[in-house]
Amino acid sequence: MSEQRTLGVIGALVWDRFLRTSPKGDPVEEWGGISYAISALSASLPSSWKILPILKLGQDLSEGAVTLLNEIPRVDQSCLMTVPEDNNRVELSYSRDGSRTERLTGGVPGWSWDELAPLVDICDALYINFISGFEMELETAEALRDDFSGPIYADLHSLFLSTARGGARVPTPLNAWKDWFQCFDVVQMNEAESKLVGCEGDLSDITFAPLHVKPRLIAITLGDQGAQFLTTAGFECRCDNLVGLPIGTVASSGRVPISCPPRKGDPTGCGDVWGATAFARLLAGDALKDAISKANELASQNVGQLGARNLFNHLEGKLSHFEEIR
Repeated sequence: MSEQRTLGVIGALVWDRFLRTSPKGDPVEEWGGISYAISALSASLPSSWKILPILKLGQDLSEGAVTLLNEIPRVDQSCLMTVPEDNNRVELSYSRDGSRTERLTGGVPGWSWDELAPLVDICDALYINFISGFEMELETAEALRDDFSGPIYADLHSLFLSTARGGARVPTPLNAWKDWFQCFDVVQMNEAESKLVGCEGDLSDITFAPLHVKPRLIAITLGDQGAQFLTTAGFECRCDNLVGLPIGTVASSGRVPISCPPRKGDPTGCGDVWGATAFARLLAGDALKDAISKANELASQNVGQLGARNLFNHLEGKLSHFEEIR
């Protein structure tokens, strides 16, 4: 019997309000944020791993959040913390060209290193998704890098979003992005985010000279075009090779297309499903391209679903069809 291992998950549970109208013309509201990733991890991790969400929940929605997590297998709720602030909520509005705008309200605070240190100490690996962008400051991420010995996967997402008046999220270049990159073994961005660090269609555009050790793997999701990757020297496509390697130089790069025709529908949460699946399969020992192919597959399955409720069952193939919540 395999030894039980623990994957810590840092992010934010969010209550989403979709302004894309249903046939009845009403907005749709459901859970989102890190719940997409947790569902994908549960569907993709080997049975020897359990999922430990390290989350702060706003007091107004904490009861519903606990109920949601109870519905996802292998989730250990011992590191949930309820805070007095209102939970994060995001209003999503879509235009005809597929672009979207976001408005963030709520005030769940990030983690200090003193709070985080004893929680990550019980983990074998960490998946971090910057859902709000306020999960931790750079100083905390650097302390985490220096103290934690296991592999750390980071989806940088909302680190590239500033907050304007009324909570509107605005794409913004990430200050000290090279310092942020140094904190993680695997870094994920989408195509638009990658351009904010100087990548114009080719990962080799990114200046790696100051990146002395990490990251070992950079992945850029490309929507219905699949994903692009770059590895540094010493990476051998396995989780155990993500840490403790010599100074990194570019070793390989490539693109993995999706294997099925693109699906029409809502893309919310697809990047979260993609990253969680990719990391889960690397932890399982899959080769890199196989892990990316599986991530492409499950992210494609997520298209069209509004909200993360029942997502685990859908990714597991336990539902004959996935009804859009109305």
